[in-house]
Amino acid sequence: MKTAIRSKEMLTLPEVCAEIKVSRSTFYEWRAKGTAPKCYKIDNGEIRVSREDLDEWWSERRDVA
Repeated sequence: MKTAIRSKEMLTLPEVCAEIKVSRSTFYEWRAKGTAPKCYKIDNGEIRVSREDLDEWWSERRDVA
């Protein structure tokens, strides 16, 4: 049950930047290049990222050396 709740969690841009340890400007650069996690723009113009999309984005960047 906890996993289902976690997967529906929507993170704010500051939360995402803190978790992936990048500045807001870096995040926007990645977004412009199409390399940022999937984003949702809500009615007030703020950006949100779902926990599920962020976890998937992390998985896609795993370095298997």
